[in-house]
Amino acid sequence: MDLPEVSAASVVAALAARGQTLATAESLTGGLIGATITAVPGASVAYRGGVVAYATDLKHTLAGVPQDVLDACGPVSGQTALALARGVRDVAGADWGIAVTGVAGPDPQDGHAPGEVWVAVAGPDGPAQAVRHDVEGDRDAVRRATVRAALGLLAAALDAGAAPGEQPVPAWR
Repeated sequence: MDLPEVSAASVVAALAARGQTLATAESLTGGLIGATITAVPGASVAYRGGVVAYATDLKHTLAGVPQDVLDACGPVSGQTALALARGVRDVAGADWGIAVTGVAGPDPQDGHAPGEVWVAVAGPDGPAQAVRHDVEGDRDAVRRATVRAALGLLAAALDAGAAPGEQPVPAWR
């Protein structure tokens, strides 16, 4: 089952209604999630900010990903996405953190095919969740699909009214 298309405005409204905040950690999208959220008038009520950690070392120094996770799993992995989501949530003092990492293409990276994307969400209570997506298309299509997947995963977690790990969230492709 696919996640429904979710607008940034609906995510901002849901966060605002709960009195909660969001921070983002982005790799392959290069700030596109933050730009999409901040295009919503009044987004500052819920959006604390984000980190664009394109280089692997910045995932550690700016977003708090433990070096042992990067060493063991690499920059493109579910574990790294989870650590990014938790790290940016904590660094920014937000209730929620969403993170994306992957390969936008057109070339493979460290054994990962173009279109392999990891999206993670970490909420205020309980475990975080990472979901792998295999996206087809050119670089722009992969980046745009990743933004939709991140917003969809966060909206599903908010709609569940629980920590993301407590409810299965279907993969979106």
